[in-house]
Amino acid sequence: MTEKEKFNEEIKKKTKSIAVRIVKMYSQLPKKDEIIIIGKQLIRSATSMAANYRAVCRARSAREFFAKISITIEETDETLFWLEVLEETGLVIPEKLVLLKTETEEILKILAKARKNTKVS
Repeated sequence: MTEKEKFNEEIKKKTKSIAVRIVKMYSQLPKKDEIIIIGKQLIRSATSMAANYRAVCRARSAREFFAKISITIEETDETLFWLEVLEETGLVIPEKLVLLKTETEEILKILAKARKNTKVS
Protein backbone atom coordinates (compact mmCIF):
# COMPACT_ATOMS: atom_id res chain seq x y z
CA MET A 1 0.00 0.00 0.00
CA THR A 2 1.37 3.40 -0.98
CA GLU A 3 1.64 6.33 1.42
CA LYS A 4 -1.24 8.04 -0.39
CA GLU A 5 -3.42 4.95 -0.01
CA LYS A 6 -2.54 4.70 3.69
CA PHE A 7 -3.38 8.38 4.15
CA ASN A 8 -6.72 7.98 2.36
CA GLU A 9 -7.61 4.95 4.47
CA GLU A 10 -6.75 6.85 7.66
CA ILE A 11 -8.96 9.80 6.70
CA LYS A 12 -11.77 7.43 5.66
CA LYS A 13 -11.61 5.79 9.07
CA LYS A 14 -11.53 9.11 10.90
CA THR A 15 -14.47 10.62 9.03
CA LYS A 16 -16.52 7.44 9.46
CA SER A 17 -15.62 7.31 13.17
CA ILE A 18 -16.80 10.90 13.65
CA ALA A 19 -20.08 10.13 11.86
CA VAL A 20 -20.71 6.98 13.92
CA ARG A 21 -19.91 8.73 17.19
CA ILE A 22 -22.24 11.61 16.32
CA VAL A 23 -25.09 9.20 15.56
CA LYS A 24 -24.50 7.43 18.87
CA MET A 25 -24.28 10.71 20.78
CA TYR A 26 -27.53 11.93 19.24
CA SER A 27 -29.31 8.71 20.16
CA GLN A 28 -28.51 9.39 23.83
CA LEU A 29 -29.75 12.99 23.87
CA PRO A 30 -33.20 13.98 25.15
CA LYS A 31 -35.70 14.30 22.31
CA LYS A 32 -36.57 17.98 22.72
CA ASP A 33 -37.72 19.72 19.54
CA GLU A 34 -34.59 21.85 19.17
CA ILE A 35 -32.27 18.88 19.72
CA ILE A 36 -34.17 16.83 17.13
CA ILE A 37 -33.90 19.60 14.53
CA ILE A 38 -30.21 20.34 15.13
CA GLY A 39 -29.38 16.67 15.63
CA LYS A 40 -30.83 15.62 12.29
CA GLN A 41 -28.85 18.35 10.53
CA LEU A 42 -25.71 17.26 12.35
CA ILE A 43 -26.22 13.61 11.43
CA ARG A 44 -26.84 14.53 7.78
CA SER A 45 -23.69 16.63 7.50
CA ALA A 46 -21.46 14.20 9.43
CA THR A 47 -22.54 11.15 7.44
CA SER A 48 -22.27 13.15 4.22
CA MET A 49 -18.73 14.20 5.19
CA ALA A 50 -17.71 10.55 5.56
CA ALA A 51 -19.52 9.34 2.44
CA ASN A 52 -18.20 12.18 0.29
CA TYR A 53 -14.62 11.56 1.39
CA ARG A 54 -14.98 8.00 0.12
CA ALA A 55 -16.01 9.52 -3.22
CA VAL A 56 -12.95 11.79 -3.11
CA CYS A 57 -10.77 8.68 -2.96
CA ARG A 58 -12.37 7.38 -6.16
CA ALA A 59 -11.95 10.58 -8.17
CA ARG A 60 -10.86 9.90 -11.74
CA SER A 61 -9.26 13.27 -12.43
CA ALA A 62 -7.88 16.32 -10.69
CA ARG A 63 -11.05 18.26 -11.54
CA GLU A 64 -13.27 15.55 -10.12
CA PHE A 65 -11.06 15.36 -7.01
CA PHE A 66 -11.29 19.13 -6.56
CA ALA A 67 -15.08 19.13 -6.92
CA LYS A 68 -15.60 16.21 -4.55
CA ILE A 69 -13.18 17.46 -1.92
CA SER A 70 -14.89 20.86 -2.05
CA ILE A 71 -18.21 19.19 -1.22
CA THR A 72 -16.53 17.24 1.58
CA ILE A 73 -15.05 20.45 3.00
CA GLU A 74 -18.50 22.06 3.01
CA GLU A 75 -20.03 19.10 4.83
CA THR A 76 -17.17 18.99 7.34
CA ASP A 77 -17.54 22.70 8.05
CA GLU A 78 -21.30 22.27 8.45
CA THR A 79 -20.70 19.42 10.90
CA LEU A 80 -18.45 21.69 12.92
CA PHE A 81 -21.13 24.41 12.81
CA TRP A 82 -23.83 22.13 14.24
CA LEU A 83 -21.48 20.90 16.97
CA GLU A 84 -20.83 24.54 17.89
CA VAL A 85 -24.56 25.30 17.94
CA LEU A 86 -25.21 22.37 20.29
CA GLU A 87 -22.48 23.63 22.56
CA GLU A 88 -23.31 27.34 22.48
CA THR A 89 -27.00 26.77 23.12
CA GLY A 90 -26.17 24.60 26.13
CA LEU A 91 -28.13 21.69 24.68
CA VAL A 92 -25.08 19.44 25.10
CA ILE A 93 -22.41 19.88 27.73
CA PRO A 94 -19.15 21.08 26.15
CA GLU A 95 -17.12 18.17 27.53
CA LYS A 96 -19.13 15.76 25.34
CA LEU A 97 -18.23 17.74 22.24
CA VAL A 98 -14.57 18.66 22.73
CA LEU A 99 -13.07 15.60 21.03
CA LEU A 100 -15.60 15.59 18.19
CA LYS A 101 -15.00 19.28 17.52
CA THR A 102 -11.22 18.90 17.66
CA GLU A 103 -11.20 15.93 15.28
CA THR A 104 -13.62 17.63 12.89
CA GLU A 105 -11.44 20.77 12.85
CA GLU A 106 -8.36 18.62 12.10
CA ILE A 107 -10.15 16.92 9.19
CA LEU A 108 -11.26 20.32 7.89
CA LYS A 109 -7.66 21.61 7.92
CA ILE A 110 -6.33 18.48 6.19
CA LEU A 111 -8.98 18.62 3.47
CA ALA A 112 -8.50 22.35 2.90
CA LYS A 113 -4.77 21.84 2.49
CA ALA A 114 -5.33 18.96 0.06
CA ARG A 115 -7.68 21.11 -2.02
CA LYS A 116 -5.23 24.02 -1.97
CA ASN A 117 -2.46 21.72 -3.24
CA THR A 118 -4.59 20.36 -6.09
CA LYS A 119 -3.61 21.62 -9.51
CA VAL A 120 -6.66 21.89 -11.74
CA SER A 121 -6.18 22.91 -15.35
